[in-house]
Amino acid sequence: MTIEILYPEICNLYGDLSNVEYLARSAGARVVSTSLRETPRFTSEDVALVYMGTTTERGQVLARDAFAPFLDALKKRTEAGGVTLVTGNAMEIFGEYIDLDGGERLPMLDWLPIHSTRRLMKRYNSLYLGELDGMKIVGYKSQFGHSWGEVGEGLFTTLRGPGINPDAVPEGVRIGNFMATYLLGPLTILNPPFARYLLTLMGAEEPALLFEEAAMDAYRTRVEEFSDPRRNLTY
Repeated sequence: MTIEILYPEICNLYGDLSNVEYLARSAGARVVSTSLRETPRFTSEDVALVYMGTTTERGQVLARDAFAPFLDALKKRTEAGGVTLVTGNAMEIFGEYIDLDGGERLPMLDWLPIHSTRRLMKRYNSLYLGELDGMKIVGYKSQFGHSWGEVGEGLFTTLRGPGINPDAVPEGVRIGNFMATYLLGPLTILNPPFARYLLTLMGAEEPALLFEEAAMDAYRTRVEEFSDPRRNLTY
């Protein structure tokens, strides 16, 4: 089993790459890294998971330009059931455009049915509690922008905290097994049921998670904390 990380030299903020490390060590998978100047392995090899993490605003442009020639290949991969996970502001790279401070519009890859805004003087931080197929999902957000669009149910259904924007219930975007979310940091470590869900989609048989008992104890505590109505999730 192979997991491919796209552009780790720029898409590596908030400890996002630990998502791949946790999945790889749990499944005994091989991890390959694809730089901005390389052709993604998924275009010619059997890859169980493609991953792209949070980047800087400049990094969004670099990743957009590097990935543009391979977008059609990703669409075909998605149609065939291939699994992709995109976290943090990397989701915006696959949308239509980003409206910037000052009125400029920055075109993006124009695949996901979302458009985004960026306000560099208004960083938005929050905790998050949502749900996917009966699994509780917990996470963190720290972002300069939000997104709008017809995303259906999204990736997660928000229970507490903001969706793809503060007024939305759907969080993230899902097309087949292409999953994109504003949640950042060690999402798979924070959510062992979601990690197991991903591994199952990737083809792992009876996946056993690394440090599963400790991870589940921490997960249950966090779900309880984030569910408490006295706990303010936005700060």
